[in-house]
Amino acid sequence: MRYDRTIHLDADFATAVARTRESLAEQGFGILTEIDVAATLKAKLDHDMEDYVILGACNPPLAHRALDADRSIGLLLPCNVVVRRDGDRTAVQALDPNTMVALTELDALRPIAEEATRRLDAALTSLTAPDTSS
Repeated sequence: MRYDRTIHLDADFATAVARTRESLAEQGFGILTEIDVAATLKAKLDHDMEDYVILGACNPPLAHRALDADRSIGLLLPCNVVVRRDGDRTAVQALDPNTMVALTELDALRPIAEEATRRLDAALTSLTAPDTSS
């Protein structure tokens, strides 16, 4: 079972992170946390790895609806968005919201997962659109 929705960008890492933040915001997702995994592993373990950031993205109305359906669903909310170097490209990955439905088998989560999927897909698609801001 695939659990991710992934795109690849021909953009430098910092640009990809900034654009991901913007595209998520346009779809109603605020960034509550940011974990710089590469910096943390370097500081704590002296381990070098490629650029890797986890953005904790939240759409409050969708999260509220999901939590009303199942209080434990916070464990599966599609909040983490990963931006990471993948060779000479940058990968942007989000948890597939349908994972919530597949794992819980709760039909009440289906419309929430569908809306979250539409919003995340729109955010990811906007990242692959040509940049016309120049």
